[in-house]
Amino acid sequence: MTGTTRQLAEFAAGLTYDKLPAEIAARTKLLILDVAGIMVRARHDAESTASLVSAVERLGQVAGNCSVLGDGRGYTPMAAALVNGSLAHSLDFDDTHAEASLHSSAPIVPAVLAAAEMTDASGKDVITACIVGYEIQIRLAKALVPTAHYDRGYHPTATTGVMAAAAAAGKVLGLDADGIESALGIALSQAAGSMQFLADGAWTKRSHVGQAAQNGLTCATLAAEGFKGPKEAIEGKWGFLHSLSPKADLDKAAANLGDYWETMALGVKPYPSCRYTHAAMDAIRQLADEHGIAADDVDSATIGVPETGWKIVGNSDAEKQNPKSIVDGQFSMPFCAAVVLRTGNMVWDDYKTHLSDADTLALAKRVSTVVDPEAEAAFPDNMAGKATIRMKTGEVYERFVEIPKGEPANFMNQAEFRAKFDGLCAPYLSEEGMERFSCALLNLEEANSLRSVLALSRGDA
Repeated sequence: MTGTTRQLAEFAAGLTYDKLPAEIAARTKLLILDVAGIMVRARHDAESTASLVSAVERLGQVAGNCSVLGDGRGYTPMAAALVNGSLAHSLDFDDTHAEASLHSSAPIVPAVLAAAEMTDASGKDVITACIVGYEIQIRLAKALVPTAHYDRGYHPTATTGVMAAAAAAGKVLGLDADGIESALGIALSQAAGSMQFLADGAWTKRSHVGQAAQNGLTCATLAAEGFKGPKEAIEGKWGFLHSLSPKADLDKAAANLGDYWETMALGVKPYPSCRYTHAAMDAIRQLADEHGIAADDVDSATIGVPETGWKIVGNSDAEKQNPKSIVDGQFSMPFCAAVVLRTGNMVWDDYKTHLSDADTLALAKRVSTVVDPEAEAAFPDNMAGKATIRMKTGEVYERFVEIPKGEPANFMNQAEFRAKFDGLCAPYLSEEGMERFSCALLNLEEANSLRSVLALSRGDA
């Protein structure tokens, strides 16, 4: 019987663009567009970017032929993967998978882009490799059992991300099944990413996703040059699942591979905050629209989320009601709820405004977060949420949202993707530049070389 790691490697090596269902390729182009806009904005605006770029400069990694989106300089492949991967996750605005409880494009797309520039790969190659990464990463995360993996302190986007990035980059580099199996074996020793950043708002959630992209590319390149990694990297006695989860389910690691497409189960974010906040934010917006709720008239609010979400965005009220940084705000249900109550929406620029706004912060202190039984029952199929708003006049309004905007069953349309993309890129690209870049990404299968597409991210092509 073929082992799990070998099954994943054979799937990756054997997948071709022509074998892809049309809807899978189309969905992947939207996901790439989404993360590209995030990277452009984060290159300029994320507070962690300056130190990140300075570090790769100091390491001598800025004299290469690979691109960082929104940046006119050339970078080495490793630096491009690291920086783009960190940028992709720096706004916490990138795609998610509810059941797997992770982000997919952030570690995968940057590794693929760097490998594509190394090889002068086509747009079809990029699309196919990204799908390889998505399909492998999501299954590995489900096999880890996300709650158990989180309880050990791991960030699954990073741990599974390096494995997926290795396979995806290996696909671009032209590795056969043996080579991708070896790349996965090498990547096993790089699978890391700690949730300790939640303790103090540190930036490592961003960097270890970038490191997953960088390390995945490195692992694939090592394998391409004949370096041997261990077999049975997933299922082995000292393998990925045994090492990283006390409740791993091996059967999920390659389940329905090639028949069911996990890529179609990825959701995208309309709000730049942790996905566990989104259903409640939708609920608040709906209630505000229906009842004309003004923030000044709100006495208090209770937000209900699944237990896994509560551990990340709600535990504890005393901590989450007092965000000090953007990272704190991204993982604070009270802060996100307060912003939506005050503005009717939440966009990236709201952090700059509302983290220092006394009225918003005072309102956040009147928002508590609990584990809601209805939201817990809907999880992990959906990151549901409930908002209960109590008015100073005594009225109480409540709304439960099972499927937040952006999830596969409530997906954003292309116009909404463009609106998000334009909102992110507008400070740094002209209208014409945004149009050209977005059109190139939405028609990525037509590109003979990725290099010309990425040049459009800096508006100079």
